[in-house]
Amino acid sequence: MLDYSFSLGVALSSLLICIVNLIYTFIQKRTDKLQNRFFIAILCILLMNSITSIVTAIFGADSLILDNAARAVELSRYLYFATHTALCPLFFYYVSNVSFVSTRLANRKMLLLSMPFFFTELLALLNPLTSFVWSVDENHVFHREWGEILIYVAALFYYVLSFIVVGTSWKVISGKRRTALVFFFVMVAVGVLAQLINKDLKVEVLSEAIGFTGVMMSVENEDDRIDIGMGFYNRTALNLDICSCLKHERKLHLILIRIHNYDLVNRLVGSGESNVIAEIISGYLKSIVKRYYIYVPEKNTFVLTLYDQPEEKVYALAEDIAKRFEKPWDYGEFSIQLNAAVIVAEVPKQISKASELFYMIDSPMPEKEEKRIMKGADLDFIMRRQTIEDAISRGFAENSYEVYYQPTYHIDGKLHGAEALIRMRDKELGNLYPDEFIPIAEQSGLIDDIDEFVLEEVCRFLKTGIPKKYGIDNINVNLSVLQCMRPGFVESIDRILERYEVDRGMINFEITESIAADDYDTLSTVIRRLKDEGFLFSMDDYGTGYSNVSAVFSLNLDVIKIDKSILWGAEKSTLGMVILENTIRMIQQMNKKILVEGVETVKQIRLLEELKVDYLQGFYFSKPIPRDEFVKYISKGREPV
Repeated sequence: MLDYSFSLGVALSSLLICIVNLIYTFIQKRTDKLQNRFFIAILCILLMNSITSIVTAIFGADSLILDNAARAVELSRYLYFATHTALCPLFFYYVSNVSFVSTRLANRKMLLLSMPFFFTELLALLNPLTSFVWSVDENHVFHREWGEILIYVAALFYYVLSFIVVGTSWKVISGKRRTALVFFFVMVAVGVLAQLINKDLKVEVLSEAIGFTGVMMSVENEDDRIDIGMGFYNRTALNLDICSCLKHERKLHLILIRIHNYDLVNRLVGSGESNVIAEIISGYLKSIVKRYYIYVPEKNTFVLTLYDQPEEKVYALAEDIAKRFEKPWDYGEFSIQLNAAVIVAEVPKQISKASELFYMIDSPMPEKEEKRIMKGADLDFIMRRQTIEDAISRGFAENSYEVYYQPTYHIDGKLHGAEALIRMRDKELGNLYPDEFIPIAEQSGLIDDIDEFVLEEVCRFLKTGIPKKYGIDNINVNLSVLQCMRPGFVESIDRILERYEVDRGMINFEITESIAADDYDTLSTVIRRLKDEGFLFSMDDYGTGYSNVSAVFSLNLDVIKIDKSILWGAEKSTLGMVILENTIRMIQQMNKKILVEGVETVKQIRLLEELKVDYLQGFYFSKPIPRDEFVKYISKGREPV
């Protein structure tokens, strides 16, 4: 038989743990969310249980205790049962709130699930009148009654429900939270079983307090969910919470605010801080929704989550937000105009997958979009992106891809080479053009497979000997800069060329001018390695990007391809002609070959002859055509089509 000192020590330990947890919770200011309040309520129950256990341990061991002490023990027991009976139901509500399950349940269902709690709580509260839960005889000896069994059964019911909630939400709860909740389940089970086996152990409250310490450290502590610079929930938190809502059929509206001129504002302010936009608008956002309903998945994008709000109220709020962003914002000595787009979407009506939401966040806005607020049918571009990505994924299995060739010519009209261009025909969507599916392939990580497919098709074509037979010097193959940055890229290129035993000088890789400044060093190393092996390199679409000119030419390229917009602009205005002439002159002074795209008329050819460019490409000669048609075309003497 354990003496009272053991029970007292256990109770004091429980009390200290609960006090520390409560103090830490309030210091961290984690008190505003509903789940925080459930957590605090549970800690308060455990705190009360610890105090009542201390009183019982001190006075309850002596059967000859005085009347006042007996009344203190009786009151302690009453408070223990009255509060502890609510512990497992509150934990069920807590877990349901953390995993968004509670929001799925209709009021009637929640009421039904709460009935065991209400009944057992009533039993505990009325025990002084009924003695259904416990009784004390004339010798102050405590006796368990049938009502206590019902309380344990109800607690087990909510314990199992909580376990089921965690199980059904397993994939949409972060690993840290899963571990903490499982730890709590184990600790509670161990404590309850130990006390059932030996009622003198009195370790149930201690095990629950320890279990909740783990919950506090891993669930209530949301440091991994907070964007430190912004002060709002981050992309990971948004993904998990939206997945939870979708998993449990939670309906809500989202308001996305995308700041288009984020980089410009940062440069204007000159702070170099990533949270400058948050500093400007955070106060406003927190005045219209609570801070835990705000997410920052990207530095220029804010997502507001609105639960259980009528559509009319959501649209009215979006309209107010759009109007506010039409006015300047004060930041220090600056008055800043933020160029913002506002998007309203409904989950799960319009957003049925978390990936669709992140398409909306990450994708460029539709061109020429002039609406102040995008909603309803305006969001069809999301579904279009989703279907295109699905088509890209299945494209290789269904042979949707084909390489087309567009010839290039010397300025004197002699065949020079060709550009290999990817085309896609999906069985469901029909013809998809590169301008639409290539950006999606880059963002989804599928571009590497497409680029390798094109290179293999070109190598297979070169191996036939047909291109060399008809005087083709080389074939241009487009490369994504993302692919060039990939570790092992050069080795993968070499493996393909060795497999087909193709002369490396027959391959001219094209990269776009729109290269981020941070990529130059890495890209320059890759180009140098491949050029040392005999490959050629061209700069595609020159004149449309934003690269530093000196940096572009430091890449040691063989050919600069002037974009068609430069040529066409020269025919429209004097300024356009000045741009074309000076662009060509600058490239020539740097001893680079020049290819002009978009040639469609004899007049353009005559102009380019006068400017002494090297190569021509355009519809005047041929549009991009499939390989077999291309072979027939060049075999007929390359007459223009």
